[in-house]
Amino acid sequence: MKLWPTLKRLLVYGKSYRKPLSIAVVMLWIAAAAEVLGPILISYFIDNYVSKGLLPLGMVSLLAVTFIVLQILAASLHYSQALLFNRAAVGVVQRLRTDVMDAALRQPLSAFDTQPVGQLISRVTNDTEVIRDLYVTVVSTVLRSIALIGAMLVAMFLLDWRMALIAICIFPAVLVVMALYQVYSTPVVRQVRTYLADINDGFNEVINGMGVVQQFRQQKRFGERLSRASQSHYLARMKTLKLEGFLLRPLLSLFGSLILCGLLVLFGFSEEGSIGVGVLYAFINYLSRLNEPLIALTSQQSILQQAVVAGERIFDLMDRSQQEYGEDVQPLTSGEIDFRDVSFAYRDDKWVLEDISLHVPSRGFVALVGHTGSGKSTLANLLMGYYPLNRGEILIDGRPLTSLSHSCLRKGVAMVQQDPVVLAETVLANVTLGRDVDEEQVWHALETVQLAPLVKAMPEGIHTRLGEQGNNLSVGQKQLLAMARVLVQAPEILILDEATANIDSGTEQAISRALRAIRQQTTLVVIAHRLSTIVDADNILVLHRGQAVEQGNHFQLLQEKGRYYQMYQLQLAGEELACAEQSEALPLA
Repeated sequence: MKLWPTLKRLLVYGKSYRKPLSIAVVMLWIAAAAEVLGPILISYFIDNYVSKGLLPLGMVSLLAVTFIVLQILAASLHYSQALLFNRAAVGVVQRLRTDVMDAALRQPLSAFDTQPVGQLISRVTNDTEVIRDLYVTVVSTVLRSIALIGAMLVAMFLLDWRMALIAICIFPAVLVVMALYQVYSTPVVRQVRTYLADINDGFNEVINGMGVVQQFRQQKRFGERLSRASQSHYLARMKTLKLEGFLLRPLLSLFGSLILCGLLVLFGFSEEGSIGVGVLYAFINYLSRLNEPLIALTSQQSILQQAVVAGERIFDLMDRSQQEYGEDVQPLTSGEIDFRDVSFAYRDDKWVLEDISLHVPSRGFVALVGHTGSGKSTLANLLMGYYPLNRGEILIDGRPLTSLSHSCLRKGVAMVQQDPVVLAETVLANVTLGRDVDEEQVWHALETVQLAPLVKAMPEGIHTRLGEQGNNLSVGQKQLLAMARVLVQAPEILILDEATANIDSGTEQAISRALRAIRQQTTLVVIAHRLSTIVDADNILVLHRGQAVEQGNHFQLLQEKGRYYQMYQLQLAGEELACAEQSEALPLA
């Protein structure tokens, strides 16, 4: 794993907090100096007073007060620097999450075709939280350990350079342990992050599909699946703990004990008086303290590895190619559409659309029909600019779709889908979606789609908050709400993807009247399975296995007695059979 590039990129986010972090570093060095001065004072007291049998009350009191003041100063500075590091860490995570969400929102829709939602959520939440630990724990611990080790080394060389040389022999051994830990822990830590993302993805899938899970009594199977993911995460986490338990404290404690033996040997074989007892005490004290920052430095590798792996996952998302748009900001004016030999495939081995050509005049009404999988919705998605074409060209207002800017395309082309998304917001927010629209326009749109009576009956009217995914609305009401979103600011091109599939015939007729009214200013592209809804279409394109097999208006296609004729006759027969069954059931009722 390339550790440094990812780590460097993560640390760059801290540039905005350079001043508070610099103040925190200065505090760390002052605190380290205060901690190191304590053993020097005691060493001086032992060698100059205790060893000579002198215990002057004034000097003892002064040394005691100075020692206590130094410890209080060190504790206060550590508390203050911890606050500064935490403030910087929270700010970094906030900015990083904003960047990750921005990158996710700008991804092409094709990126979400195979990317599980839980994986994305894990990158925005769990992975960024691990990076917070990088600043709060790793950076602060590393800087504190470096300051403390540096101050102790200076003090040790000032006290006795021979003993200092023995003490620093611990550093090469520590570096070897850190290198070994990095080699063995990196793949395990990456597994831990992956399994955690799998757990999030599993929970997201179960919660979103809870109705299906309970209906088909799949609680046990999904529970076992989540249990397996949790068990895998547990086993991977235990591997990291075993590595830490073996490579960190036991080995470092062993190295510390060996260095202590070396100091005692040097003290025992030195000339009498060349090394004072106070100096030996100071070195023993420093050695015990030196062990802790070294262990802390090595143990931080686990969090460092997790932060780097989390950073890799985050930057992988941020560095992916974003949805591309053109630079033409001129608004659409006519809504004229031209498909010219359009071909498209989600995968290289199978064409979904092949050589589709279609002209839709300004304010025209075109319908796309065909069996499931014929490519109707794909053609609509291409018109929305969600996917790049493999071959051919789409023109809107005579301009290539790829040349249109994001604002131009989204303001000029709108789609009402069969399964609309409803936000956990108010009715007003769901209709306006952040656009500058007053309440009068919203009410007018709601009345047009026959949804106004329902909204007026809600506790807070238009300001009533809807549930998650609009779970307090029926499927048909969600479609009406999505229709109101579009009608509140009519676009130049309106695409209806089975938008009337789940509403009653009365409401459908009202919406049809509304659509006939807005046809004076909008080009309509309607995807329909119920052919009765597109009888008035100017042009009907019949798709079969990604190819255009028939084209014309309703009466022309019926006269040809081709695929459209067969579909229409089948639907008429089905409706007549349903009416007959309903009539037979009435007397029984």
